[in-house]
Amino acid sequence: MRIEEDLKLDYSDVLFRPKRSTLSSRKDVDLKRTYKFKYSNNEWSGIPIMAANMDGVGELGIAEKLSNYGMITCLTKQHDIKKIKQFKKIKSIYPNIALSIGIKKEDFQNLDKILKEYNFIKFICIDVANGYSERFSEFLKSVRDKYPTKTIIAGNVVTADMTQELILSGADIVKVGIGPGSVCTTRIQTGVGYPQLSAVIECADAAHGLGAHMIADGGCTCPGDVAKGFGGGADFVMLGGMFAGHDEGKGKIVKSNGSKFIEFYGSSSDTANNKHYGGLSSYRSSEGRTVRVKYRGKIENTIQDILGGIRSSCTYVGAPSLKQLSKCTTFVRVSKQFNDTFIK
Repeated sequence: MRIEEDLKLDYSDVLFRPKRSTLSSRKDVDLKRTYKFKYSNNEWSGIPIMAANMDGVGELGIAEKLSNYGMITCLTKQHDIKKIKQFKKIKSIYPNIALSIGIKKEDFQNLDKILKEYNFIKFICIDVANGYSERFSEFLKSVRDKYPTKTIIAGNVVTADMTQELILSGADIVKVGIGPGSVCTTRIQTGVGYPQLSAVIECADAAHGLGAHMIADGGCTCPGDVAKGFGGGADFVMLGGMFAGHDEGKGKIVKSNGSKFIEFYGSSSDTANNKHYGGLSSYRSSEGRTVRVKYRGKIENTIQDILGGIRSSCTYVGAPSLKQLSKCTTFVRVSKQFNDTFIK
């Protein structure tokens, strides 16, 4: 047994230190990024925010709206060939969607069926809760061998060494985050995790050193947290809970005490396992919670709120573009982020 004494930080532990700025307006901030990926050599341009591959978020309706802003949606693993065929606008959004799979044989088979008909889709997201297993790295290598021209996202991990391992195994983009999500209970059930901001900073450094990219996945509760993810060096920031509760997610609306809510749940929750896999296996426990999110209407308002917050962050630290944000960032450690007097 050993204990690491180095201080590790979450988004809530810091604030941006404001700096002198030459920017006269938030509208002058350029949020667009252009990336060329390590193995696929594909180039992508857009605003590097991603919708997580969770029920009610990683849906084609969400993807259509986010694609209008140049954002990516990682579709849920339940998007098979039949479901994709039913969406008639797939060719208009394909540059901004990723097909999600696990590491089972049937996942590989489902991916192969989709790509035989929709080979123009460029992103594959290999998604497991624990990216530290040797089996995961071997599966990643097999996907890379079969699809050398696809941009592969792989995760989740939270340390520099495993970020490097996944990149060397064929990942173009590594997904970083264990347990920070709003409906994830992995830290409660297992005691495993890593404070998200420190994970982002350390894994971004590791990924960039090998010419690859990374995603800060989870832990964002507000637009300021999204900006902190980028400030910490993330190439992409992935959102789940912040994109939940909207019409485009097609969730069931429930009325309670005169208010509307939409059910939202973690991918490893009892709800998700019962819905998609017939329940939890006897050797497993749930690592997700089920909640009711207040109904939020159309997703455009949320998108504008997030983008407005990021632009404002950039103006406070003197960053003329999202690309420059991490270079202009100085974080200040705090004991309290904001005045919560009127926040329930």
